[in-house]
Amino acid sequence: MGARAIDPADHAGRRPLDRGSAESIAQTLRALADPTRLQLLSLIASAPDGQVTIGVLADALGLRQPTVTHHIRILVADGVVQREPVGRQVWISLSPDRRDDILDLLR
Repeated sequence: MGARAIDPADHAGRRPLDRGSAESIAQTLRALADPTRLQLLSLIASAPDGQVTIGVLADALGLRQPTVTHHIRILVADGVVQREPVGRQVWISLSPDRRDDILDLLR
């Protein structure tokens, strides 16, 4: 039995990923492939007004603020969350353009 060629038409309207798309998705998956970051996203998503401070996140998970900041920087770099400094506090929220995808992932 020989190898069968892959026909993109066999995949219900889906096309194989191009290299750039595959790299982008892989980067996002690496950013999300950490239990602490998934917990942070869950806390942010469940915040009453959709945003929360680094301090609140640290307290909720029993982590030091520098540890939370490290994880948030990774999520910000990938565009999953956004940070907004207000005075001495930094507010974190899901990025509007990724919000629905993240909420679907967390369900």
